[in-house]
Amino acid sequence: MSTHVSQTPGAGIAAALSFDALTPTAFLDRAAAVHADRTAVIDGPLRLTYRELHLRCLRQAGALAGLGVRPGDRVAVLAANTPLLLESHFGVLYAGAVLVTLNIRLSAEELRHIIRHSGARLLLFDPEFAELAAAVAEPLEDLRVVDPGEYEALRADAAPHRVPVTDERALMALNYTSGTTGPPKGVMYHHRGAYLQALAMVGHFRLTSEAVFLWTLPMFHCNGWAFPWAVTAAGGVHVCLRKVDPPRVWQLIAAERVTMLCAAPTVLISLVEAAPAAFDGHRVTVAVGGAPPSPTLLQGCARVGFDVTHLYGLTETFGPAAICDWRPEWSALPDDEQAPLRARQGVSNLVSSAMRVLDADGLDVPWDGETIGEVALRGNTVMLGYYRDEKATRAAAPDGWFRTGDLGVLHPDGYLQLRDRAKDIIISGGENISSIEVEAALAGHPAVLEAAVVGVPDDRWGERPVAFVTLRPGAQASAEELRAYVRGRLAAFKAPDRIEFGELPKTSSGKIRKVLLRARADVG
Repeated sequence: MSTHVSQTPGAGIAAALSFDALTPTAFLDRAAAVHADRTAVIDGPLRLTYRELHLRCLRQAGALAGLGVRPGDRVAVLAANTPLLLESHFGVLYAGAVLVTLNIRLSAEELRHIIRHSGARLLLFDPEFAELAAAVAEPLEDLRVVDPGEYEALRADAAPHRVPVTDERALMALNYTSGTTGPPKGVMYHHRGAYLQALAMVGHFRLTSEAVFLWTLPMFHCNGWAFPWAVTAAGGVHVCLRKVDPPRVWQLIAAERVTMLCAAPTVLISLVEAAPAAFDGHRVTVAVGGAPPSPTLLQGCARVGFDVTHLYGLTETFGPAAICDWRPEWSALPDDEQAPLRARQGVSNLVSSAMRVLDADGLDVPWDGETIGEVALRGNTVMLGYYRDEKATRAAAPDGWFRTGDLGVLHPDGYLQLRDRAKDIIISGGENISSIEVEAALAGHPAVLEAAVVGVPDDRWGERPVAFVTLRPGAQASAEELRAYVRGRLAAFKAPDRIEFGELPKTSSGKIRKVLLRARADVG
């Protein structure tokens, strides 16, 4: 009889010993145990401890279950940076449901498209968006809209509830793109990606229980770059802010001893301009994304106590996929040499696979800082795909590498720097504007024959749209009339700042030559 004893445990025992499905709700579970009595949330006079936040989120899950929400159902939330949106980043997940955060800047028509496409069964909203929520829901018979008062009562009375996560790559959230190539696409987030992205943000920004994070970044955008979970993982403080009001931001920075915030360059410009004359001297870590910060902006940030780190990413990558990881030796360089380094997109974050820059044949370009290619990404923090759009998913990742549509170079040290965009995306104030979408809106006006939209540099917003329009023979329409027409169909910030009339330059095949329009717009 053999006396050999296997050294390999049974599959069931091994799984129990060495595997837990990764999910960002685990961060709140730990924070409630380790930091129970520490402040978790500040929202004006409201103060919540981690024990209280944890219970609110578990009861939100119970309230959702009581309303008929089942695992896999989509729950939409229309809110600014408030406790409702923060707790939904945990409570909806505790319920086993899928979180759909809605961009409060979109029109009712745009939001209805997202609700329909996502299949959301239930809508939660903050009181300040009651009118918008009603307009969104009016024609949607299958959508249950929960009044804020009803929601508060249901949550207060609900029993704590939790649906265990068994598949860490299951759908956890749907984040909709800004429609940069047509209608918005639903980007599918998974538990594993959110968990790891949060850890990357904790590591890169050295978040600890002493962190005080001010919510200047919209929490609805890429789930706040995973910072709802990252700050919670560290046991830090979330300071809610409904809208970016520079004097209020500076007031909170001083009163709450804020240590970190995230923002687009346009927000930083407004903060630098509104900085108090007598700054108290404490430093604030700032993560900036959406567009490279200019040298002038970086100098202004340093002057007011902001230590800026540039990030790069997309909705499809859970937010920041790359970080301009600062090398200590660069600090000895003159300011005019530091600024271009800080403005680079950088290197992959802690949990991302290495970035690639590919030529037209899908081959890596040399790391020479000159050869341009398309940025490609893959790894644990890349989306599952586009919801209900296999064709778009295959087109975006033809060989297992997600094509970002951004063109850039790799420097000899491996740092990425963007040069241009393959798609005609206009980034204005950190928000993406699709030129195709605006062109389609303009073309809907009965007087318009053709329209082309390009982005031009703007000192405040980074970029702004300019439209070139050809009117139908005999038709008349003013620039202001067309802008009002666009504003009636799209979010107001997407309307062109300037509209010029005339024939559009075209190639021999009839394609509009946008390069000439950009040059014309720059001169205008």
